[in-house]
This record gives sequence, C-alpha cells and structure tokens, in this order.
Amino acid sequence: MSFSIAELFSQHSTDKFELHEQHLNNQMVRVLKTIGYDRHYKKAVGQYLYDQDGTEYLDLLSGFGVFAIGRNHPTVVKALNESLTLELPNLVQLDVSVLSGLLAKEILKTTPDNLTKMFFCNSGTESVEAAIKFARYVTKREKIVYCEHGYHGLTMGSLSLNGEEIFREGFGPLLPGCSAIPFNDLEALEKALSNKDVAAFIVEPIQGKGVNVPDDNYLPEVERLCKKYGTLFVADEVQTGLGRTGKFWAIDHWNVKPDMICMAKALSGGFIPVGAVAMTAKIMDTVFNRMDRAVVHGSTFSKNNAAMAAGLATLHVMKAENLVENSDKVGTDIINSLNAMSEKYEFLKEARGKGMMIAIEFNSPKSLTLKAAWAMLEAANKGLFCQMITIPLFKEHHILSQVAGHGMNVVKLLPPLTLTQKDRDHIVTAFDKVIADTHQIPGSIWDLGKNLASHAMKNKKG
Repeated sequence: MSFSIAELFSQHSTDKFELHEQHLNNQMVRVLKTIGYDRHYKKAVGQYLYDQDGTEYLDLLSGFGVFAIGRNHPTVVKALNESLTLELPNLVQLDVSVLSGLLAKEILKTTPDNLTKMFFCNSGTESVEAAIKFARYVTKREKIVYCEHGYHGLTMGSLSLNGEEIFREGFGPLLPGCSAIPFNDLEALEKALSNKDVAAFIVEPIQGKGVNVPDDNYLPEVERLCKKYGTLFVADEVQTGLGRTGKFWAIDHWNVKPDMICMAKALSGGFIPVGAVAMTAKIMDTVFNRMDRAVVHGSTFSKNNAAMAAGLATLHVMKAENLVENSDKVGTDIINSLNAMSEKYEFLKEARGKGMMIAIEFNSPKSLTLKAAWAMLEAANKGLFCQMITIPLFKEHHILSQVAGHGMNVVKLLPPLTLTQKDRDHIVTAFDKVIADTHQIPGSIWDLGKNLASHAMKNKKG
C-alpha cells in the first residue's frame, strides 16, 4: 500500500478543526470560529490563498513574515526537490557541508562589513538564545538589556527578553540578569549600560509589536553607547530583515554596524525552519576558541541540506525579482495612501512603518457619538476596535491581516514583498470602505462591535 500526502490531504482537509480540537490547541480553534476565520484553504500561490470554493484571499500576514517571497515559490520548490532527490550527504556531523558554507557566504555579502562569520540554527528564538550565550561568554558579563514591548521569541532565554507580560505570565522564574528599558530612550539606555556590566543590548530596529519606528539618531547612538561601555549591540532582524522594511536589513536605514544580527523567518522562503546569527570574527573565535570547544554550541538539524538549499534559493529570488526595491516602493505607497485618509476619518490616527512592515493606528475620536462607541469597546477589552477593522477586511474584502499586539489599537500588515499595484489598490480601497463604515452609527459594523464586546466581557467573567 503506497503512502500519499495528497490523498491524506484530500481525505481530511475538512477535518482539521476537529483534529485540532481533539489533539492540539482547541483554544485556537475557538478563536478562529469566534471571529469567522474558520476557512478551509486548499491552495496557496504567491501573495494569495484559495479556499475550497475557489475564493481568493490577499494574504497580508504571510505566516508572520516567513513568506516574504510569496507562498510556494517555484524556484525554492525546485531547490528543495533537488536537495531531496540528489542523494546528497546530509547531517554527517563529523564533517562540514558545502551548502551551509555557500549560504553563509551569500548572507555575509549583504551584512555590514564588520560581520564576517555565521552561526546557523533552526528559528528566530534559537538565534536569540545563541546571541545571549555568545554575548555572555565573550564579555564575561551576565546582564542583558532589552526594550519594553519588544519580542524576541518564546523559549526561556528569549522569553526573558520579551517585553509583553502576557507571554511571560506563569513561566517564571526566567533568566536572571535581564532588564527592560523603554524603546527609543537613549537616556535610559546609557543609565543601564553605565556600570559596564551589561553583556548585550538586544533590540529590534523597528519593534514588531506595534511597528514602532525609532528616531533617526536612536540606533547610531545605540551603537556609540554600546562601544563606549563595552556592551555588544545585537540587532534582532528576525522580522525586519531580508527586505521587509525596504532595505535588505532594517539597520541599513541608519547605517549602523551591530556586533551580531539575528535572522530567521523569511530566510528559507517559508518552507523549512531556519535561523542564523551573523557576527564579528572576534565573537566567533572567542566562543569557539579551541578544538575541544568546536561543538560547544550547536543544533542537530541546523545546517541540514533542505534548509540551506531553501536559503540559497530565497536569496536568489529576492535579488532576481528586485523584491527589496518593490517592498520600498509599494509599501511606501500604501503608507502614504492610508495617511491621506486621516483628515476625513476621526478614528484613524496614522499609518507608519517602512517598506512592507506597516501599522495602521486608531484612536479615540472627538465626536461625542463616536467617542461613546469607542469607550464601550475599550471598556470591554482594550484594542478591540481593531477587530472591527480586520474582521470585515477578511469577510467582505478577502484580506487577511492581524492586530499588532495585545491591548493595541493597531492593525499590522506584514505582506509578501511581491505585492503588485493591483494589490495596493485593493488594500487602500478596502481600508477606505471599512474605516468609513466604522463612522456610521448605528450600522452593521457596530453590531459586530457589540458582539465582540459581549464576548470579551464573558471571557473576563469566565
């Protein structure tokens, strides 16, 4: 009897919610059904998803950013097929692989010139774990400083640097010696570093939770202060890297040179878990300083052929299709077009971001009727207004988006970098229509708002 994934998918594609309720996280199923996102997707190509009825959805979430080059890109599929069918030696372990050496070489062509060494792992959180360990070993210091509202992963070391309490609650005690400071606050940073006992300052160049963009002098001053006090400057580019912000690395907007760059997500085109840390030769040579320390840190599957092949193919696609430039051009156009609406819509505060890392923030209006409706939602659950944006975007306009973080009135767009002008027009038109509807009270969108508030109040009581 032959084994076929195609047959399994065909037989069970409509069983997924039941399977998850029985064997996996049933709360996720409850969330999807409550907000009406319980679709049965059958196909995914580029920036589009297709459900069982053939309805096309524009994916502005891209798997939390992993599908920067779009879903199921044929170049990466070909590379993966080759890596699986050529009978290559893989994970020999007492050996070094060709593909990992080539991928390291290609990545380092894109980084600042002070970074000349690579370490591969399996995910963004593993890259942060590596950066923590390397920083402590190199500096012989224990403390790590990070930013409030930052996000660096959910394993224990990375979780210790997580600026959102909802992720940390109940999992302590966490890694000692970790402390938070406000993002974009140089005075707080210098105060934290001034005792010369901090191993590393780990920061997202643009914060993912809320898409918070720093002042122009922030990262250059971060670099200066870290050098002044002997602290390693670690840029967490897991989400912002590989063209997301309209530059290959977000740090390129400010021409800074960190001691390490953490990366993952888009690196494999969304197919295979892969992460990495680019670093200075000094860091690499200090951690791996003797033959008996050659395996002092690593990960069993980290340099597997499939991941390395996918990484090489992804970098090729990004260059061949000019995706970094497209991210800058189309993303900037979307931000400017949404900002142009702020004068006619009281709820709309601003659109911000860089490239295709975009936030649309909403705030309390001045009109009494609108203000009362806003207050009703905020009383039920802070940030609930954004569900009144994302749900109609999905149901009526077939656009998949997300709320930027817990308790935030911010909708976040993290689309594939392959968006076209047609996609841009669809996004702007859909937002215009949905935001306009929120200003009509009473109206069907506020019926949705009342239902959301009712669910939120029941959850609080429960």
